[in-house]
Amino acid sequence: MSPRPVHREFHRADRIGWLRAAVLGANDGILSVGSLIVGVASAEADYYQVVLAGVAGLTSGALSMAAGEYVSVSSQADTEEADTQREQEELATNPEGELAELTEIYVQRGLEPQLARQVATQLMESDALKSHLRDELGISEHMVARPLQAAWASALSFSIGAALPVAVAALAPRSLVVLLVAIATVLSLAGLGALSAVTGGASPWKGALRVAFWGIVAMVITSLIGKLFGVSMA
Repeated sequence: MSPRPVHREFHRADRIGWLRAAVLGANDGILSVGSLIVGVASAEADYYQVVLAGVAGLTSGALSMAAGEYVSVSSQADTEEADTQREQEELATNPEGELAELTEIYVQRGLEPQLARQVATQLMESDALKSHLRDELGISEHMVARPLQAAWASALSFSIGAALPVAVAALAPRSLVVLLVAIATVLSLAGLGALSAVTGGASPWKGALRVAFWGIVAMVITSLIGKLFGVSMA
């Protein structure tokens, strides 16, 4: 009798950490710098000022994203570390109570009490801390906080995203800067939204439309503000 083939499944949970940071960074880079350029250009600024504003937005935004992600994810990592230490202490001082706690978790998930206790016992014998972190606190190796990874992913993706509207502004004729940057920004946002949706296993159309819509809203607002200040300064 031939051995039964192994059923393999492909999941995307291990991508959540870097995917969230990368998508957020690229989206923010495209939208914030694109909107900044549109706003400055709408204020009738000269060509040099428009490009300079884009470059400044790219630089400051990348550093801000890196710092923000690092601080935010570090706070999450500190919380996870504190919970891990607390769980280690509880396992050392009250193993029976921890066994009962894990058993109750499995009962609430649908197992019979006797089977739930057997499962909890075997898992704790294998790796008690890992079992409690995963099933009691929801901390797994795929979801663990990685501050440096998040910081670098955000900064790099922001820079790549922001480079597009800056490049368009630098190459476009002065009279078409607002139009071409706006078009490039919307198309880029739509493409990024579709790509991130596909990577995460969702509908590309929904992701593209959602991101593009808010990009249009942001650029319309910044363009109106730029025109307002441009008229006021004239």
